[in-house]
Amino acid sequence: MSPARTPRTAGGPSSYRPEPGTIPTQPGVYRFRDASSRVIYVGKAKNLRARLSSYFADVATLHQRTATMVTTAASVEWTVVNTEVEALQLEYSWIKEYDPRFNVKYRDDKSYPWLAVTLGDEYPRVMVGRGAKRKGTRYFGPYSHAWAIRETVDILLRVFPMRSCSNGVFKRSAQIGRPCLLGYIGKCSAPCVGTVSADEHRAIVEDFCDFMAGQTRPFVRRIEKEMYAASDAMDFERAARLRDDLGALQKALEKQAVVLGDGADADVIALAEDPLEVAVQIFYVRGGRIRGQRGWVADRVEEGGTPELVEDFLLQLYAGDADAVPREILVPELPPDVETFEALLGDLRGSRVVIRVPQRGDKKTLQETVARNAGQSLALHKTKRASDLTTRNRALEEIREALELEEVPLRIECYDVSNLQGTEVVASMVVFEDGLARKGEYRRFVIRDVEGQNDVASMHEVITRRFRRLLDEQARSESRETDQGPMLVDPETGRPRKFAYAPGLVVVDGGPPQVAAAQQALDELGIDDIPVCGLAKRLEEVWLPAQEDPVILARSSEGLYLLQRIRDEAHRFAINHHRSRRSKTMVESVLDDVPGLGEVRRKTLLKHFGSLKKLRAAELDELALVPGIGPQTAAAIKQAVAPSAGAADSLPTTVSINTATGEIEET
Repeated sequence: MSPARTPRTAGGPSSYRPEPGTIPTQPGVYRFRDASSRVIYVGKAKNLRARLSSYFADVATLHQRTATMVTTAASVEWTVVNTEVEALQLEYSWIKEYDPRFNVKYRDDKSYPWLAVTLGDEYPRVMVGRGAKRKGTRYFGPYSHAWAIRETVDILLRVFPMRSCSNGVFKRSAQIGRPCLLGYIGKCSAPCVGTVSADEHRAIVEDFCDFMAGQTRPFVRRIEKEMYAASDAMDFERAARLRDDLGALQKALEKQAVVLGDGADADVIALAEDPLEVAVQIFYVRGGRIRGQRGWVADRVEEGGTPELVEDFLLQLYAGDADAVPREILVPELPPDVETFEALLGDLRGSRVVIRVPQRGDKKTLQETVARNAGQSLALHKTKRASDLTTRNRALEEIREALELEEVPLRIECYDVSNLQGTEVVASMVVFEDGLARKGEYRRFVIRDVEGQNDVASMHEVITRRFRRLLDEQARSESRETDQGPMLVDPETGRPRKFAYAPGLVVVDGGPPQVAAAQQALDELGIDDIPVCGLAKRLEEVWLPAQEDPVILARSSEGLYLLQRIRDEAHRFAINHHRSRRSKTMVESVLDDVPGLGEVRRKTLLKHFGSLKKLRAAELDELALVPGIGPQTAAAIKQAVAPSAGAADSLPTTVSINTATGEIEET
């Protein structure tokens, strides 16, 4: 008989292995899915990165069952939680929901145990069981191990002495007129022999169910009150029993994986967003326990903030599904018209619905967990989308087809202008090659020849200066063969000239006026082989020179996504440059009138302290320690930068030195 072979997918585990560093190190639960997106395995881990990395070792070194699972799977995903207890509870919730074929529980064809209360019986019974659920029985769980829940029930029977015996034992005790052992030791109220009536026993059962559902505080407070009352009445024997009951409740609470101590039914929602996309995560909490989790990543189609995103998400999630609306919805920020929204959802549910932002306690902690999952989801999505070679190639090909270019634009340069009411006008140039940022080739420009706020003229100046430099460097360079292929280098030093390479596409942040200015600058320099386009932020339209109508790319287009990323990166780079120069100008203007403080000493002073906030907080003797600063100059500096000193009132206090560039930046 030939040895069994491990089935393999076309790509194998390496085809879906997460990128290094993308897996978090926190505790959590993970799911492996096959090519049809069916969940085939659910597991938990104290450290997700360490656990998941073990699955992607050499298949030959893995256990046969594990090797079969990882070669059958086509993807893996995970959810981060706060503690191992939460991971355990979520793991079993998912095992019950997805019924994954590779989980170990199927070895004995058993499901995970649950706690059942037979409310349909005249004298309800509490028991631990498995298998299909029955009508008229209330269930709690599933739990990790049968012995663990039996231990918890044994503890709680001291406080809630309800029936736990089988029907045979119950009938036999009723016939002989004597309760079983549990009745004698106080862990059953012995309804079998009439010690309590059916109504009294059912009241005990209902209290037990409420406690298991998470409504624990009323019972703890009640027992504490009775204990103190017994102590005040000198009934120390009863007080001691109540003290032991209270200890039993506390011990049982420690064994329950409850995330919300009040047994709340709530949906906990969190967002992670950037200018292009938003990730949404929702945890469904029922009876104080996490019962499920879902997540989405979507493109942002509007300019609204977090409140508007929350509103849109709630509408899409709950509209037309009254059964999905819980009593409480926890969100990161309230929607714009929360009262109307609560009324709408209340009508759907048929009872009051509360939407609020948790401020402290268990609910705040749980939402922080959901927020971490949302952030992780967005980061993983962006990493996959940006680093995937196939996706980048598709994006570049879509840009080529949409703009009708002769070849794929492997090098794209994007330009943006930034100013504040016409002051400190600057511009940025960012470079993307093969769809990835080349930050070493970013450049900053200070607009010299344009007065006031004129973005069109500023764009013309930037393009003119950049491509005049291109022509000059091409004229002064020579082509040489290197290890990386032919390169344009300086003939004297042999160093490559980065500005000597022409881009495959020039993108400007703006509409037809900015595009026309960029094209005019190239025409004046005699450059006619570099295509130009503009990306207008309002509707994300792509504009071409001398065309009345824009090019519209689909919102889901990878080409549009790449253009947006490049445009937003140019905008970020320009804004940072503008803030840096504005802060530097404002700080230096305060020190201009200090006697004996020249340009060199001003820079020395700012580099020594690093920020205006630290400079203001410095004492006179600290100022005098700076080289070239004497006691008299120090006193003048202290007066100039004081918050109450005229123009200094409007200065930003978060100004710092960029250690990489030596420039002053407002953060």
